[in-house]
Amino acid sequence: MPGHAQTLRPFLSRTARLYPDRELVARRGDSTVRYTYATYADRVDRLASALRAAGIDRGDRVGTLCWNHDRHAEAYFAVPNLGAQLHTVNPLLPAEDIQRVVSAAGDRLLIVDASLAETLVDAYDPDAFESVDRVVVVGADAPNLPFASVSIEDFLAGHDAAIDYPDLAGDDPAGLCYSSGTTGDPKGVAYSQRMLWSHTMAIQTPMGLDIADADVVMPVVPMFHINAWGLPYAATAAGAKHVYPGPSPDPEDLVTLVEEEGVTLTAGVPTVWLGVLDYLQDHDADLSSLERIVVGGAAPPTRLIRAYDEYGVEVVHGWGMTETAPVGAVSHLKPDLRDADAETRVAKQAKQGLILPGLEFRVVDDDGDTVPHDGESMGELLVRGPWVTTEYYDGADPDAFEGSWLRTGDVVTIDADGYVELVDRAADVINSGGEWISSQALETAIMDHDAVREAAVVGIPHERWGERPVAYLVADATDPEALRDDLCARLSDRYPDWWVPDRFEFLGSLPKTATGKFDKVGLRGRSDETLSGPVDADPPDGDVR
Repeated sequence: MPGHAQTLRPFLSRTARLYPDRELVARRGDSTVRYTYATYADRVDRLASALRAAGIDRGDRVGTLCWNHDRHAEAYFAVPNLGAQLHTVNPLLPAEDIQRVVSAAGDRLLIVDASLAETLVDAYDPDAFESVDRVVVVGADAPNLPFASVSIEDFLAGHDAAIDYPDLAGDDPAGLCYSSGTTGDPKGVAYSQRMLWSHTMAIQTPMGLDIADADVVMPVVPMFHINAWGLPYAATAAGAKHVYPGPSPDPEDLVTLVEEEGVTLTAGVPTVWLGVLDYLQDHDADLSSLERIVVGGAAPPTRLIRAYDEYGVEVVHGWGMTETAPVGAVSHLKPDLRDADAETRVAKQAKQGLILPGLEFRVVDDDGDTVPHDGESMGELLVRGPWVTTEYYDGADPDAFEGSWLRTGDVVTIDADGYVELVDRAADVINSGGEWISSQALETAIMDHDAVREAAVVGIPHERWGERPVAYLVADATDPEALRDDLCARLSDRYPDWWVPDRFEFLGSLPKTATGKFDKVGLRGRSDETLSGPVDADPPDGDVR
């Protein structure tokens, strides 16, 4: 017989009983607030009571436009505990995308940071927001919005923690998130209670992110992006201390929180941790509590892994997607690799890693045949499992699914040890003379140079070869031409000469998507010319693999 329903609610109720005095800490501008799990559970119940009184019922959707803080964390449990769906809206999306996702979701109520009220006003369209009955504002008195609005404390006033929650099943809704739109319009992924329960259990394990009650967890990855990679749920389930860095934390803010709160685990995109490294070069800091940094969204440069190793901090590389809730693979070292030489260990850590227990995967070529696990043969990664979606919320792109399998659109290799390495997104692979060039491999290699802060490589049309790589860089370079020559030499040592980019363009900053990834669509749009001229070494003849 099956066990009881797999839902999020017991994660908080258990922890509030067993760890009532464990803290949640949140940075709010110049101040820091802290309270206990006992208070957290009480406020979650009060918020759920207020939402119910406002007409939020099972299956309704509540949207949030919020940064990483304690009030957002309260909504993480209050909304799904009612059987409603928490729709975390990315406030960095263009106004038309905010309109589209709120309209498609049919959000009944919005919880909005006061600092994002202007974002909401700019995105307002009466037709797109027709479903919204009320806006609850966090952080200040309700501003002048084109909705019925109320401050969150006034919204909670008069509601106590006594609430009779509905009985929920694993198939009941819990969350909704839209993809970053890197390769097209954002697509909605709905998460059931069972999906988020399964993901939480998986990332708590040693093969996942190894989160325990002794940990102090600081999600730097935005809470509006795939549930902050599931960290608020996993930290709560484990009874770990939460630390939320608030809006737009800079490297000094993050280092200060690590020092003052004893952070053991944190997570974010590589550019965040490169910025922290820059800060550490000029400032003394005590990182003795910090054990591991989870990096995702882009491959970490090997110099990042090596630099933090000198501080005694492990960089843990993870792979995932909105469609996988999101963590699908983590690059832990197998026992027989832990005593390998440093170069071998770093090379494994830089890969996307080992597929998590509970998931199945295949890597197939264009004909649907499984490719060898030899570290060289490329194919598309397909995955399935209890926290992987089998359809988009709005029915978009049905070709992304093959029965229960998700076609990830990621071109990968699998080595003999089972480590996944992302060669590229299918949309970003550069087809030069009928052969693939991995833009991600080039980016990682370029960013290994100490002078390079950011790098993105895109394919630009070429008269003869179809496409050729062009690299866009942010670098500390007094002599860009010398840096270009150095990079060409380094890349030629590692890859065939015909992989070396035809041009290196130096920019003050690289455009990014709303989730912090490099905006390659925008970079491709910078060039309206077709390249011509010879390549130092011709690509070998052959078909795309």
